[in-house]
Amino acid sequence: MSALTKPGEWTYGIQLPIQTLTRTLVDEWEDAATVDDLVAITKAADQHGYDFVGVCDHVAIPDNDYASKMTTTWYDTISTLSYLAAHTQHTHLLSVVWIAAYRHPLQTAKAFGTLDHLSGGRAILGVGAGHVEAEFDALGVDFRTRGKRLDETLEAVRGAFTDTYVSHEGEFFSYADVGVSPQPQSELPIWIGGAGKAAWKRTGRLGDGYIPMGLPKEQYPEAIGIMREAAVAAGRPEDVPLDVGYMTPWGYILGDPPEGIGMHWLQGGPEGLAEDIRAARELGCNVVHLKFRARDAQEYADSLAAFSEVVVPMVNEG
Repeated sequence: MSALTKPGEWTYGIQLPIQTLTRTLVDEWEDAATVDDLVAITKAADQHGYDFVGVCDHVAIPDNDYASKMTTTWYDTISTLSYLAAHTQHTHLLSVVWIAAYRHPLQTAKAFGTLDHLSGGRAILGVGAGHVEAEFDALGVDFRTRGKRLDETLEAVRGAFTDTYVSHEGEFFSYADVGVSPQPQSELPIWIGGAGKAAWKRTGRLGDGYIPMGLPKEQYPEAIGIMREAAVAAGRPEDVPLDVGYMTPWGYILGDPPEGIGMHWLQGGPEGLAEDIRAARELGCNVVHLKFRARDAQEYADSLAAFSEVVVPMVNEG
């Protein structure tokens, strides 16, 4: 298994704007943003040392109350990450998160093996169990078995890269003597997304890292403890390297928040953000998922630069 972050260090990145227009995440300017804007922001992240950029995953959004704020715009994960791979050189390409239960595990292995091959070893498979029941219904997948399907998929995806031809016999998927290529350049990092004990246990058993879904700081001691306990129960070392993610509050770091900025909770500008990250690191987090507010694509790119140039030194010096 393969963690991204080196011992004693920390890494950081973003879920990209524009690629989803779900109303709980989007700023107004994103509705009219272009593919060129998406590329420019991704290139800015690459140029300013961001360790990863992320793209979400939904296939077909239902027309019901549960999904009323999601909108139908969710760029295809693999198509988008592959396109952005051609415009970047260094940043990793993260699915945040891939709903593995929607696909056969060999499809997932093929997609991420190819992405890793095309990008020169920069793919990260971020996975989650999923939450939109009507989307599962539309795809013909039993919503109640999504957790078990995810566990089996993770085992099958890792197994798919162990030899030229592989076999698998499980509760949901079975195949014999088939090969998936191209394979990842090295072991594919797998990050587990979620906010509860099931995700923490799955991280310890099967993952290289954890993607938080708004987990508050006070829950991290419990979460990390459960990850470590699950690792030991699965026969892994208690100190197995894990990329433990922390999600910052929505914030604006280019001065006082102007009119037209969306909902934000970060206090204290760059200094406040640095303090928030230092506190998360003291709790055992070593991967930071940043959330910036902006009024247009250029301001978003400027925020990426400001974080690397101003906030990162504050975190490191503190």
